Amino acid sequence: MRPLKQKVSITLDIDIIEKIKVLSEECDRSFSQYINLILKEYLSRALSDKRQPHR
Repeated sequence: MRPLKQKVSITLDIDIIEKIKVLSEECDRSFSQYINLILKEYLSRALSDKRQPHR
């Protein structure tokens, strides 16, 4: 069985890090958990938008 998560290293702008830290604390989540949540939501929306017919 393979692990459900994998460690990665990314470089983020300082202002983005500060904003994510504040939001993650407000939601009582770790920095990593909150980034994962943001990315899941973004990907879900992006894939949903892609499936929508264009007018």
